[in-house]
Amino acid sequence: MMPDAAFFDTLSRLRLAMGHRSSLNLTGNRKSMQKGSSTEFSDFREYMPGDDIRRIDWNAYGRLDRLYVKEYMEEKEAVVSILIDSSASMDYGAKKKSELACMLAAALGYMGLNNMDRVVLYDMQKMQSPFVASGGKRALPRMTDWLEQRVFDGKVDIAEAVSRLPLKGPGVTVILSDFLQETFLDNEQEAVGKLLRFLDYRRQKAVLLQVLAGEELSVGLTGTRNLIDMEEESTLRLTLDAGSIRVYERALGAFVSGLRRECARTGAFFSVCSTETGIHQLIFQDLRMLYDI
Repeated sequence: MMPDAAFFDTLSRLRLAMGHRSSLNLTGNRKSMQKGSSTEFSDFREYMPGDDIRRIDWNAYGRLDRLYVKEYMEEKEAVVSILIDSSASMDYGAKKKSELACMLAAALGYMGLNNMDRVVLYDMQKMQSPFVASGGKRALPRMTDWLEQRVFDGKVDIAEAVSRLPLKGPGVTVILSDFLQETFLDNEQEAVGKLLRFLDYRRQKAVLLQVLAGEELSVGLTGTRNLIDMEEESTLRLTLDAGSIRVYERALGAFVSGLRRECARTGAFFSVCSTETGIHQLIFQDLRMLYDI
């Protein structure tokens, strides 16, 4: 279930921070590396034939007896790419991880739309057919409709999905996943490090949001249980007692710490998003370091 209209209205003052300036040839609210005609002053340079005489600084001419023109930062449209892990494991929890992932995608996507950024949403199992939205917040209904149509089953390869991103310039890339796949669990440092280095090379501000169910973060089950792998459809019979729960919690803590450490090493943003935490707290408190407004 998506948040109501009042929730989205409260997001209007927030804007995702960019790791790099935009260089796309589209109009928006981001400061580009190119010089243009926005109202934000950048620098002076000497006048050259063909320059707009309206940009000549006559005060500088009076002091220096040479013609200088003012340059301004050009405002460009940035791209916010949001990748959603649509594997079966995301469909777990009394409060499903899939629902929280979609709410987070909607909130972050809305911030981009409200700032006139281009927002591209990807279902990791269907990277070839993303949802592209631009033109401001009027695109919100179409975006939420697309999110509500997602089906969470099967498996995904996060690294392979990221490698297929058609990144043509600087932007923000958000990955929403529980990251509970063998590639990361077996060799976390190498797998995560390689993914983050790729995004940095492609001039992306990487944002990794690990969506976990409350039951995964705090195990309340005891006794002998059949644990079912939702993606492999295999079953493991296990007796859960205080000792085995402590082993699990230590392993999960080490895994989360490893993700956090690799993100810190490359300047990426990382946060654990629990299904037991309200969307308001997640957006306005836990993820506040994501915004530059």
